[in-house]
Amino acid sequence: MKNILLVSVLSVGLFAQSSADIARKSYEAISGYGSSVSKTTMILKNAQGVENTRKLEIKKLETDDGDRSLISFLYPLDIKNTKLLSFEQIGGDDRQWLYLPALKRVKRISASNRSGSFMASEFSYEDIASQNYKNYTYEGEAQKINKDGLEYFQITRVPKDKNSGYSRQVVYIDTKSYLARFGEYYDKQNRLLKEVTFSEYRKLDNLYRIQKINMHNVQSGKSSLLIWDQDEIKAGLKPYDFSKRALK
Repeated sequence: MKNILLVSVLSVGLFAQSSADIARKSYEAISGYGSSVSKTTMILKNAQGVENTRKLEIKKLETDDGDRSLISFLYPLDIKNTKLLSFEQIGGDDRQWLYLPALKRVKRISASNRSGSFMASEFSYEDIASQNYKNYTYEGEAQKINKDGLEYFQITRVPKDKNSGYSRQVVYIDTKSYLARFGEYYDKQNRLLKEVTFSEYRKLDNLYRIQKINMHNVQSGKSSLLIWDQDEIKAGLKPYDFSKRALK
């Protein structure tokens, strides 16, 4: 009987996976693209269901020091050429700059403002920045749950950034592909603030690429949907394509 119990305990330990390990595998499932250029549509919806559409171009570059991104608004005309440049600092505060064409000036986004709304959307500046798994701490082992007939790993991560707008984030990851599917983000008072859905992926050169992200603010009733219309990976971008000169 003791041998049976010992085998059972060892089996549980053998197959259990830590939340940190699941997060790493999930991040690796969408990494390795080198650089990318994407055309996207952002649809803002207020609590009454009224929609506002925007068009963006997103450039990204993977580096050993953290990802870099440059987001440029193409439409509508009143915000055209507004740009956000982000330098990920793994384990530290990301550096971000916003170019405002109407004022012809570059504004540094301070660490204390990264929890603020990005261009009136339900995505914050920290949501827009890279979601590297190393920027979070994790709680224990991943839990397996079933929802709508599908199986997910449920992990809880806590941002290391003391200026984050979130106390914790619960993320649900497909047990087969290790792709994140949806999540729940909690505010500093530990109240549910946002629900995020990663609804579509497709493969480019055997790499998974997200196609739709919906961020729903449960406290305000507003939501923002980001749709990838065009997507090119291994685009040959270099670090100088992400210098502050690229903002103007």
